[in-house]
Amino acid sequence: MPKDHTTLPENQVRRSDRAVEDEGWIAGFLTAAPMGVLATVHEGQPFVNSNIFAYDPARHALYTHTARVGRTRANVEADQRVCFTATEMGRLLPADEALEFSVEYAGVVVFGHGQIVEGEEAEHGLQLLLDKYFPHLRPGRDYRPIIPEELARTSVFRIDIDSWSGKRKRVEDDFPGAFLYPYPASDAGAGDA
Repeated sequence: MPKDHTTLPENQVRRSDRAVEDEGWIAGFLTAAPMGVLATVHEGQPFVNSNIFAYDPARHALYTHTARVGRTRANVEADQRVCFTATEMGRLLPADEALEFSVEYAGVVVFGHGQIVEGEEAEHGLQLLLDKYFPHLRPGRDYRPIIPEELARTSVFRIDIDSWSGKRKRVEDDFPGAFLYPYPASDAGAGDA
């Protein structure tokens, strides 16, 4: 009889052979991942939004930001339950049979509660983002530090992590025919009109 997955903990990975239990690996993945997807809900309707983000190990939380007024903010104000994921794709793995084709991957899923933060904490969250994505630039040296008028133009969110899970699939280096997906995907269809 198959498992009833609705009764299992939300952060339980179905394929235990691919689950990553190492909390240091999970934290490191969240620290390094360039983008993630935030899922919110409003009256039973899920919404997803791609975001840059920063992991704050001291608070065991993620920080992100969006527009001052919009769907993400409205959803979080109505229901603080959120889910967040960050992933990376490895090599594509061809096979002799269609259902045996596969891909290397790694990812983390976070379950938690989001809330809008203001003042010093909002500044802290935005500075974490700046430090992550522009580590070679410093406030007061390379750019004007964050000012209150700028904070008033954005919504800064802290996602308190209730639980998380990591998952990874890697295969041997000499996998026959393995190759990387041809990025950048953003150029696909460029010039088509």
